[in-house]
Amino acid sequence: MKTVLITGCSSGFGLETARHFLQQGWSVVATMRQPDKTLLPASDHLRVLPLDVTNTQCIAQAVAAAGPIDALVNNAGIGWLSPFESTAEETIRKILKTNTLGTFEMIRAVLPQMRAKGAGVIVNVSSSVTLKPLPLLSIYTASKAAVNAYTECLALELAPLGIQTRLVLPGQAPSTSFGSNARSLMAEAKETPAAYKPFMEEAVSALQKSAAAEPTKTDDVVHAVWRAVTDPNCPLHLPAGSDAEALSV
Repeated sequence: MKTVLITGCSSGFGLETARHFLQQGWSVVATMRQPDKTLLPASDHLRVLPLDVTNTQCIAQAVAAAGPIDALVNNAGIGWLSPFESTAEETIRKILKTNTLGTFEMIRAVLPQMRAKGAGVIVNVSSSVTLKPLPLLSIYTASKAAVNAYTECLALELAPLGIQTRLVLPGQAPSTSFGSNARSLMAEAKETPAAYKPFMEEAVSALQKSAAAEPTKTDDVVHAVWRAVTDPNCPLHLPAGSDAEALSV
């Protein structure tokens, strides 16, 4: 039986991806900041472990507790929507530590075992916002674009070692808690200069209209991650959702 370790399993894409892998007969290591075993069906093939991807000691403990894994899915992340000028330095650091450096350090932690056995799959869940410049998303996009470039280069390094590397690029999925979690964080934002207000209102309205159509379903992302892990012929870049697919053309 193969084992997958998935980060950010408390809700949304991560939670449903963990559920899907369990249903497909995999052993699943579902990680989250505050472990809650009730979120997933009871199973002898499920372990729920605490993990804060911004803490390297916590990462090392989680990977050690997980034991041998065949696939790593880096799904944990936080969103942000605000003009750059009103985004505090500490917020920028928090976003980069979670979305970017957290991904890097998770991979660093699992590479020795994958390299030793000459096999493994690494899937980084990025975002379709990296496919087109969008307003108010400079910091979030930067955090994910860095993951894209890193993954593309890493794939070249790891292929000769028998390790496959993939990128899943979800579109807008307003039905998940990702947006509400981002709004909670944005409540801590600095006061936006008045000059930005008219543009912000227009940009936010446009984003809300596109989100109302819910172009990306959670299942779109789950199936993309499943393919990225299980299909050896899967492309490096895999958009998930109709809007993401449109942007990738």
